[in-house]
Amino acid sequence: MQNNGSCRQVVIAGFGGQGIILVGKLLAQTAMKAGREVTYMPSYGAEVRGGTAKCMITIDDEPIASPVIDNPDTIIAMNQASLDKYAPKVKSGGLLLINSSLVEKMPELDDSIEVVRLPADEIAVELGNKKVANMVALGAYLQKTGLFTAEAAADCLADVLAERYHVMIPVNKKALQKGAQFIEANGA
Repeated sequence: MQNNGSCRQVVIAGFGGQGIILVGKLLAQTAMKAGREVTYMPSYGAEVRGGTAKCMITIDDEPIASPVIDNPDTIIAMNQASLDKYAPKVKSGGLLLINSSLVEKMPELDDSIEVVRLPADEIAVELGNKKVANMVALGAYLQKTGLFTAEAAADCLADVLAERYHVMIPVNKKALQKGAQFIEANGA
């Protein structure tokens, strides 16, 4: 995966209820805690659960002029509709991380784009909670890019989860680790 200096631009997309907004917020919080400049722009349909959800995160060492991302370095597509909509926008030499649990058909892509197929839902189910597929995907992204560690993201969970969900921190930490381990084990 090609990287344009210290700047990383990521679009995470899926359907409402997959925790897209939460995982984007966690990535942004992890970057802020590491002292990086960050913009985070969430967007979701009015119906929320089941509707479309996406967030754009830019991480840099320099001030960021705009939160809008037209051609991201990375797309994390958690379902088929998101893959179809956003994959054509990934930058040449970029990374496309897909939740292969919910994606059956790949679009035509530039050969320079690296594709990582991650069975995020299956891994989450093995952990006992399908809702942590988002964390599996983030752990895989962090391991693949070396941007931050899964542990650094795990350390920020209490900052982004409402206190009533702190009971979910242990399974979310495991999910982040499992995503990172998937990349290590599969040489992805």
